[in-house]
Amino acid sequence: MALSPKGRRGYAAGALALTAALALTACGSGGNSSSSATTSASASAAGGVQLVSPGKLTVCTNIPYEPFQFKDASGKIVGFDVDIVDLVAKKLGVTQEIVDIDFAVIKSGAAMAAKKCDLAAAGMTITPERKANIDFSDPYFDATQALLAKKGTGATSLADVKAKNLKLGAQASTTGLDYVKKQGFDPTEYADSAKELLALQAGQADVIVQDLPVVLTWLKKPEVAAKFELIGSLDTGEQYGLGLKKNADPVLLKTINEEIAKAKQDGTYEKIYVKWFGKKPGELG
Repeated sequence: MALSPKGRRGYAAGALALTAALALTACGSGGNSSSSATTSASASAAGGVQLVSPGKLTVCTNIPYEPFQFKDASGKIVGFDVDIVDLVAKKLGVTQEIVDIDFAVIKSGAAMAAKKCDLAAAGMTITPERKANIDFSDPYFDATQALLAKKGTGATSLADVKAKNLKLGAQASTTGLDYVKKQGFDPTEYADSAKELLALQAGQADVIVQDLPVVLTWLKKPEVAAKFELIGSLDTGEQYGLGLKKNADPVLLKTINEEIAKAKQDGTYEKIYVKWFGKKPGELG
C-alpha cells in the first residue's frame, strides 16, 4: 500500500488466511481430475526456479496503488514495483504477468499458497505479523505515512485531527490503518486507495492517511492539489519487501535479493526511483 503496503497493509488472522487459501484453491481447480498433475508438469523451471506458469513470473498485486502499480492511459499495468520485478523476470529469462487480487489475500499468504502467483509486489510493508504468513525479500523501498486533508482544516498533525474532531479515513488492511488505530483513532476504512481518495473528495472524510509517495503522486494532479494539501508525515520506519509463500523457493528468493542489490549498486535502482518519484532515494520525506 508506507504507506500501510506500503504502505501499507496490516496482518490477516490465521482463519482468514486459511479460508482465503481454500477459496482460492477451489476457484483454481476445474473438473479435470488431472489438472494438478498438468499444472505441475507444465510449470517452468527458469534458471532453476519452478514457476506457476511456464515462461512467466506471475506476480500478485492490488490495483490501483499509484505510483507502485496502476493502469496507464492504455490500460497497461505500470509502476515502480513493476519495474523492480521486471529486473527479476529478465534475470530468469521470462516475462512478468500481473494478477490483480484483493490485498488481504496477498498479505495473508493465501494467494501464493494457492499458487495463484510466484510472488507479490504490492507496496507491502514488512511486519512481524506478515512474516508469520509469507517470506519476504530484502527491503527494496523505505516508506513513511502521510496525512492528506482538505484545505483550510488548520490541522498539521494527528493530534490536531483529534482536537478538531475531523473525520479520518484510511485504507483497509494497511499499516497506516494500524498506526492510527494505535493512536486511539477509529477511522472509516476504504477498500483501496482510489476509494479512499474519492471519499476525501466527496467530503466523507476530512483527512486520510496513506503512504507518502501515493499522496505526492495524487498532489501532482491539478484537481487534487487545488482542494487538498499534505498536512503532515508520520515517520513509521517502514520498509517494503516482495512477498513469497512460506518456505519459499530458495533460488527464487536468492535471485530477487541479488537483483535488488545489483540494481542499487549499478545505478539502475536510482533511475527507476527517479522515473516514478521525481527524486532520488532519501529525498522524498
